[in-house]
Amino acid sequence: MAEMGDDGHWTGALSTSALSTATACLALTLVSRSRPDAKLQALVQSGLRWLAEHQNPDGGWGDTTLSISNISTTMLCHAVFHGADAIQTYPEVVARTQAHLDKAGGVKAVKARYGKDHTFSVPILTHTALAGLVDWKTIPSLPFELAWIPHQFYKFVRLPVVSYALPALIAIGQVRHHFRPTWFWPWRWLRNLAIRPTLRKLTSIQPTSGGFLEATPLTAFVTMSLAGMGRAEHPVAQKGVDFLVDSVRPDGSWPIDTNLATWVTTLSINALGQDLPEDRIEPLNRWLLGQQYKDVHPYTQAAPGAWAWTDLSGGVPDADDTPGAILALCELARRRPSPQNDIRPALLAAVGWLLDLQNGDGGWPTFCRGWGTLPFDRSAADLTAHVLRAFRAVRAHFRETVSDKPIDPKVLNRMEQAEVRGRRHLEQVQRKDGSWLPLWFGNQHAPDDINPVYGTARVLAAYRDCGWERSPAAYRGETWLIHAQNADGGWGGVRGVPSTVEETALAAEILLATPTGLTAATRGIEWLVEQVERQTFRQPSPIGFYFAKLWYHEKLYPLIFATAALRRAVEAGSVAHGGRDG
Repeated sequence: MAEMGDDGHWTGALSTSALSTATACLALTLVSRSRPDAKLQALVQSGLRWLAEHQNPDGGWGDTTLSISNISTTMLCHAVFHGADAIQTYPEVVARTQAHLDKAGGVKAVKARYGKDHTFSVPILTHTALAGLVDWKTIPSLPFELAWIPHQFYKFVRLPVVSYALPALIAIGQVRHHFRPTWFWPWRWLRNLAIRPTLRKLTSIQPTSGGFLEATPLTAFVTMSLAGMGRAEHPVAQKGVDFLVDSVRPDGSWPIDTNLATWVTTLSINALGQDLPEDRIEPLNRWLLGQQYKDVHPYTQAAPGAWAWTDLSGGVPDADDTPGAILALCELARRRPSPQNDIRPALLAAVGWLLDLQNGDGGWPTFCRGWGTLPFDRSAADLTAHVLRAFRAVRAHFRETVSDKPIDPKVLNRMEQAEVRGRRHLEQVQRKDGSWLPLWFGNQHAPDDINPVYGTARVLAAYRDCGWERSPAAYRGETWLIHAQNADGGWGGVRGVPSTVEETALAAEILLATPTGLTAATRGIEWLVEQVERQTFRQPSPIGFYFAKLWYHEKLYPLIFATAALRRAVEAGSVAHGGRDG
């Protein structure tokens, strides 16, 4: 509760990022070259100093200060020292970085890391080319002209970037075309013709904050691309600069994103349950309802009715934050049912939005239905499970608190059919060992950065809430999760990697509801209690993915997840002792 802000909700604090700092510094460097600005130059110098001070011992950088080095962030950091003419100022830093890159594989390693998904590999290489370290011919061309076609046709053209990366497609595609236009003159002519209309498209989708997705890297990539081709004075670049200046931290670094206010608020509400003070219920209810999108989103053209991860203008409605908001609103309504607190219209609008988003395979993607096969546009087990839990909560809300006005039979029928298809999808994507993989979370110590502990726990929560806990799929998932427990009683992303508060709390909470998992859950709770008593339970771990293989950690995650697990343990203990405090 002490982390709740004065404005009545939670904001949290995202990790500082070497990747964000490197991209912001290069963007500001290129802009200040076209119009010298002492303030921008000072921010660049401060950022470079922060990067030098936070270089890993192996000469590389990870995405956060808790992350192991990776080729992508290291290449971005290396490039900015060159692009900002700081080699002489930081010779040892640059030398160590070059040695790390030589060993890691350089450009080939970056391309291999992302494969066919150009969402992040092309921006990284563009950043490096703008710093003068990579030849433009090594960078794949992005078809920015496709942004010229009507939005509803995007899903048919198979964009080489995921749905939320349209700004990068336009700006980076144009700067690459600027420096290395296609040799085939009819196609070059068409692409030249597409420059102005696609820039207008870019202008129309930029949020009022100036930050695309409220994300420093994406905003910086767009800004540096425009500045690199002589468009530093373009309104999009100017608003991008304003966003970068406004979001820098006192130590000279930049975060990966501004905040996850809506997401951490809904998680906190659901974690606190009955422990949320009575006087906070109504203000939180009003705030959450105020975050629901009432109009078509200018970026993804998403229909009204959903929620994004943040209360800021750069957010985009998605299929993880929307179920989270539904569950939180239903939890608040259970605490204080009131005729004046009618959340039915909001719930039905959200349900309709989610129903329309369901993919043909029965699962749910993050942002846009059927846009493609790239990771963040595919159906995901953790998102699908979250949606199914939300549907059950909505049905329970109507049944228990507003039975005189039930859900429209047509809507109810669509929900039931969607649940059947969603459950079938979960069973189809369950791995042979019984686990599920999530989309938005990973573990940097696990093979291929996977995190089946997170994914399995989130899917089993749907099986629990939907009454499917006795199914063979649920049993296999529980069995896998039990066997994934570490010898110390905690869980990491997989068995054998370091235990974290976040993963231990998620696993223990779900296993508390299963007879077969009670022993493992108890050991997990004991591990959590020990972390609380040692005052180490607030230490976040980089378990979050943002974009493609881009790590972050959030200050409130360990606190939220531990609270939820420990509260569930107290409730289980109370029941086991005949209603007395456990």
